[in-house]
Amino acid sequence: MNNHNKKSKERRRDPGFQLPIFFVSEERDYFIENLGMLLGSGMPILSALDAIKTEMRSRRMRRVIDSVAEEIDAGSSLWRALEYTHLVPAYIVSLIRVGEETGRLTENLKVVVIQQQKEREFNSKIRSAMFYPMMVLGVTLVVGIGIAWFILPRLSRVFAELHLQLPWITRALVAVGDFLARWGSFAVPAFLAALFIVLYLLFIFSKTKFIGQGALFFIPGVKKLIREVELGRFGYIFGTLLAAGLPVVDALFALSQATAFPSYQRFYAHLKESIEQGNSFQKGFALYPKARWFIPVPIQQMVISAEQSGHLSETLVKIGEIYEGKTETTTKNLIVILEPVLLVIVWLGVVSVALAVILPIYSLIGGFKK
Repeated sequence: MNNHNKKSKERRRDPGFQLPIFFVSEERDYFIENLGMLLGSGMPILSALDAIKTEMRSRRMRRVIDSVAEEIDAGSSLWRALEYTHLVPAYIVSLIRVGEETGRLTENLKVVVIQQQKEREFNSKIRSAMFYPMMVLGVTLVVGIGIAWFILPRLSRVFAELHLQLPWITRALVAVGDFLARWGSFAVPAFLAALFIVLYLLFIFSKTKFIGQGALFFIPGVKKLIREVELGRFGYIFGTLLAAGLPVVDALFALSQATAFPSYQRFYAHLKESIEQGNSFQKGFALYPKARWFIPVPIQQMVISAEQSGHLSETLVKIGEIYEGKTETTTKNLIVILEPVLLVIVWLGVVSVALAVILPIYSLIGGFKK
């Protein structure tokens, strides 16, 4: 036992042994759901892990399960083994820890499954809200590049041979056409590569994605949707953790790990520090600048009243349910609002190209009449 613990500590110090989880979330959800069912049926945990491992397609996921089984076989608890592999977020680890300590592991795993379903619904709503505008903008970009690369150079040669006095909009498009005729095979791939790199840095790369996340808060409809999603997550996760028996400070720490937005992480960290110092939620909200930006004043009052009456967990879960419904409504409204905006953007592009082509032709016809 001691030798294994020594080896385990050595592995934890070895960054190469930390398993970065890049597999699809469905496998992780499948793991948690089946683990809860098998443990609920009375199966020993090592047998349950072995049974789940046989159904996994991802080699990395099977390695993770082997690591969890090895830790448990050496006497470790399930929550420590899962924390070590970084398989699940901190708040799920906290729920499993409380479940093991209180003998309610199966019930808490069911709560985890429900929370994962809610997270999938949250993410699905955001993706559905952004899919249509991203698709329209993508098609517009492809068509625009196609026109600029293949059609504008030909128009440029035609207008040059006619020796017409071209309007400024036509001259601009002709200049683009001439540039792409010479350098298009280099410029277009370089532009697409630069666009991909910028999007990767803004929304995917862990050290810089806070910039893109911050930019989302300046988009009116998206800002409202993110706020409602975070309030729904705040209510349900925080309320569930408290109902499972986790102390408020630990629940706030787990909540800060559950959100992807640094601004919310800082807000939850402030609340955690305030509670640790013996303050109430009322004082914690009052001490944080722009706390109403993260949690509206009516919701703050609900939390304060619930804390004073001893019904904090029930109230928080209710807040989560309220904002789940609001998220669905906001998603639908956002799509309705974005449709005309995108149509105007596409219309402006079409009109610009049409005017650039038609105005010189109109001038040519006028010259023939004279």
